[in-house]
Amino acid sequence: MYNPFFSSLMLAFEAQKVIELRLVRIAWGGSEAQSEMQSMVSEKLGAAIEAAGTLMTGGSPEGVISRYREHVAANTRRLTAA
Repeated sequence: MYNPFFSSLMLAFEAQKVIELRLVRIAWGGSEAQSEMQSMVSEKLGAAIEAAGTLMTGGSPEGVISRYREHVAANTRRLTAA
């Protein structure tokens, strides 16, 4: 049986890194901070809509967690590359 606790815990740890990287970018200010704040909001809305759609079409909560982890990994790569 699949236990989503580990995936959820990993998502929480991975998300902390993205939060740290975003706060640093926002703290520096300027146009990059403004665009980061805008992308934060649009990404969160998009991810919530995607998660709701997945669950409404019969997807599992584990699938939603897995997809969120993909989003977090992509943000980590993007924020550490700059």
